[in-house]
Amino acid sequence: MAFEGLTERLQNAFSGLRRKGKINENDIREAMREVRLALLEADVNFDVVKDFVKTVRTQALGKEVLESLTPAQQVIKIVHDELVKVMGEAAVPLNKSPHIPTIIMMVGLQGAGKTTTAGKLANRLKKQEHARPLMIAADVYRPAAVDQLVTVGQQLDVPVFEMGTDHDPVDIVKQGLAEADKNKNDYVIIDTAGRLEIDEQLMDELARIKALAQPNEILLVVDAMTGQVATQVADGFNQQLDVTGVILTKLDGDTRGGAALSIRAVTGKPIKFIGQGEKLDQLDVFYPDRMADRILGMGDMMSLIEKAQQDYDTDQAEKMAQKIQENSFDFNDFVDQMSQLQNMGPLDEIMKMIPGMANNPALKNVKMDPKDIDHLKAIVYSMTPKERENPDLLNPSRRRRIAAGSGRNVQEVNRMIKQFKQSREMMTKMSKGNFSGMEGMLGDGIQGRMGKMAMNSMVRKQKKNKKKRLKKVKRFKSK
Repeated sequence: MAFEGLTERLQNAFSGLRRKGKINENDIREAMREVRLALLEADVNFDVVKDFVKTVRTQALGKEVLESLTPAQQVIKIVHDELVKVMGEAAVPLNKSPHIPTIIMMVGLQGAGKTTTAGKLANRLKKQEHARPLMIAADVYRPAAVDQLVTVGQQLDVPVFEMGTDHDPVDIVKQGLAEADKNKNDYVIIDTAGRLEIDEQLMDELARIKALAQPNEILLVVDAMTGQVATQVADGFNQQLDVTGVILTKLDGDTRGGAALSIRAVTGKPIKFIGQGEKLDQLDVFYPDRMADRILGMGDMMSLIEKAQQDYDTDQAEKMAQKIQENSFDFNDFVDQMSQLQNMGPLDEIMKMIPGMANNPALKNVKMDPKDIDHLKAIVYSMTPKERENPDLLNPSRRRRIAAGSGRNVQEVNRMIKQFKQSREMMTKMSKGNFSGMEGMLGDGIQGRMGKMAMNSMVRKQKKNKKKRLKKVKRFKSK
C-alpha cells in the first residue's frame, strides 16, 4: 500500500520526540532531518520537500510549541496541517456543466490506466448520482483499446460510442457528442489515446479534441508508481492542455506515494480522485486531510464509515444492530457480517483505517487472506441450525464433529468460537455506547484521541437516528 514506508519513517522520526517531556531546538532539528529524508525517500519533489521542512521547522520552533505540555503532539499536528496544505486542503468536486451533458476528457500516458479509470468514473457517476453517462472510445492506436472500453461498458451497463480504429479520433468524438445529445446523456467521458511519452503528435490530437468538445473537465490520469516522473508528466500535460484535475491510479500498489505530495504543489492542479484497486468500483474522492491521517498512521475513520455505508445493506444493518442490542447475535449473523466485510476490500487495509490500528506493531506484517473468511464460513456451515442459533450448545464432542465436517482442526474451531464470543461482547458494549475496550486499544496519543472522537461521533449519530425512529413510530401509532 502507498505510503507504508513513509509512514514508518515518520513514526520513527517522531518517536524520539514523544519520549521527551520537553523538547529543544536540537530535537526539532534532528526530527526535521528525519522528516526530510523520509519525504525524499518517498520520491517527493525536492523543492516541495525543501519548502515543507522549512515551514514546519519555523512553526515548530515557536514558543507555544516548545513550552507546551505536549510538544511532540504539537509538532505532529503542524506536520499534519502542512501535509493537508501541500495536497490541497479540501476535496475538489467535478466541474459540472449548467446544462447536460457534462463533458469529461481523460488524458495521460499509455499504461497509466485511462480506460479502466474512465469506466470507474462512469460507474461512480451512475451509482452516486444516478447519472446516465456515455463513454466515447477515441483511442484508435493502442491495440484492443476500443474493445477494452466496450467490455468495461458491458460490465457496467454503460453505453460506449465507438467507430472502430479506422476513423480520425476528432471525428469519433464529434459523432459521439451528437449521440449523447440525441440520447440526453448527462455525462460524456472521452477516452483518448496515450503514448509512452509526451510528443507533438499526441498533443496536437488532444488539442483538436479539446477545441471540438470544449470539455468541462480535462482529467489527467497518472500512475502513482512512477514517482517524480508522475509530477513531470503532470506538468507537461498541464502546460499543453491546461488540465483541470488529476486522478492518481495504482495507489494500492507498492508505491512510495511521492506523486500525491508533489502534483498539487508543482502544477497547482487538484487531485480529484484516487484509484486503489483493479475493480471498477475502486475509485475514491481524494480528501487531503484523510490522506494526511493515513500518512501519519492515524487511520481514516471517515472513509471507513463511508465505505461501510456504501457497501452495507441498510435494512440488514438495522436488523443486525437490533440483534446486537438484544444480545441475540448468532453465528448466522456472524457469517453475514463477514461476507459484507469481505465486500469492503482487503481486511488488512480496512484494519489500517481504524485510528490506533494503522501503526500497531502487531498489524505491521499482517496479511489477512480472504481464504481465512472462507474457512470460518466452512466451520459455521458444518454446524446444525440449532448450534448456529445457540453457541452455548457447542460442547467438546460437537466441536470435534464440526472440525471433521469442515476439514479444519479442533483448535481452529475453538479459536473461531472464542473470536465470535469476543466480537459479540464488544459489539454489545459498543451498541450501548460503552467503548471502554476499544479505548484501551486506541491509547492516549493524537491518533487515539481522534479515534475516540470518531467513535463518540458515531454514538451521537446512532442515538440521533434512534430518536428519529422512535418519533416515526409514535407518529404512526397516533394515526
